[in-house]
Amino acid sequence: MLEETMVAAAQVNPIRQRMAGFKEAEQVRAIGLYPYFRPISSAQDTEVMLDGQKVLMFGSNSYMGLTNHPKVKEAAVAAVRKYGTGCAGSRFLNGTLDLHLECEAKLAQFVGKEGALLYSTGFQVNQGVIACLMGRSDCVILDKSDHASIVEGANLSLGKVARFRHNDVAGLRHVLAHNANNGGKLIVVDGVYSMEGDVAPLPEIVALAEEFDALVMVDDAHGLGVLGPQGRGTSAHFGLTDKVDLIMGTFSKSLASLGGFVAADAVTIDYLKHHSRALIFSASLPPANVASVIAAVDIILAEPERIQKLWDNTRRMAEGLRALGFNTGHTTTPIIPVLFGDDLACFKACRMLQEEGVFVNPVVSPAVEPGNALIRVSLMATHSFEQIDVALEKFAGVGRALGLLA
Repeated sequence: MLEETMVAAAQVNPIRQRMAGFKEAEQVRAIGLYPYFRPISSAQDTEVMLDGQKVLMFGSNSYMGLTNHPKVKEAAVAAVRKYGTGCAGSRFLNGTLDLHLECEAKLAQFVGKEGALLYSTGFQVNQGVIACLMGRSDCVILDKSDHASIVEGANLSLGKVARFRHNDVAGLRHVLAHNANNGGKLIVVDGVYSMEGDVAPLPEIVALAEEFDALVMVDDAHGLGVLGPQGRGTSAHFGLTDKVDLIMGTFSKSLASLGGFVAADAVTIDYLKHHSRALIFSASLPPANVASVIAAVDIILAEPERIQKLWDNTRRMAEGLRALGFNTGHTTTPIIPVLFGDDLACFKACRMLQEEGVFVNPVVSPAVEPGNALIRVSLMATHSFEQIDVALEKFAGVGRALGLLA
């Protein structure tokens, strides 16, 4: 009997063993600090309903505050009435609406490129574009803090993958020189980094790309609506739109929807249309999502005061946190990391802030290096100064309770 049990144990599927061995989430739940999958029962706004309690939302990517805007909602409803709820196929076959083409043209004009192409999610853009463009003799070069979707796209590609330290221009030069004799080279960076809140040194990156004959792709998920004239993004912020080959963006941040796009010259867009498997073999974006994006871009262009208010709010929150004694790293954007170091301290702070009526996001390894756990605070154009001041008061109380502030 014992021998049979041992044989059965040895035959347990290793996939099941891996799943059964995952205990970290269970351990955090057991001490009442689990901070993920919190069910919100209201619209994403500056205040949300969480467990029947109204809390201030400082963990949203809705930088322009448009997810609950009447014109955006009306556009989505009108699209459903006209087109229905879905396209029942891929863009390649039966799933292209005139609405998709209108949105692509508007986005291309917004970011200053000849063409644009919609994907069903932002994650799919990076997966589908990078994997599509890289051949076996090519090299894709990543910043070590690049978003996970960029890493996935690089890993799915046939080319070599090389990485350089975060925002380390000298490190990038070394990688480019080391791969000078390889085939095509593509440098992929975030415009604004989603955890640190800092901006890629795009002028230096573009200069190196020109020197080593490399293409440049910028993931501007967190830059659109935030940086550049009229919120046109990181490339426009540096005046380098013509020098950046591919600009990627998502709809789930400033553009108040779901999905993503890539913008580039007409030749590149046509190539991706006919070769990118993530596009060809995925269902088309639903009409409501597309109409929401069109409405959001129109509002951003018509109401530049939103961007100004976002930056006013960002300064008030960042300066307030630093005045309290918190370390906010190197951020220069509406993403403000508050460094706690220890994972458990970060989870405690998140739970305490929620109990005080402030929703924020904890970020621990592997999203950041071990020992660099942080609370990610993000600002919206629709936050009031009064809401920011309340949040700062709660941060002060939690910081003192945890012994982090005097």
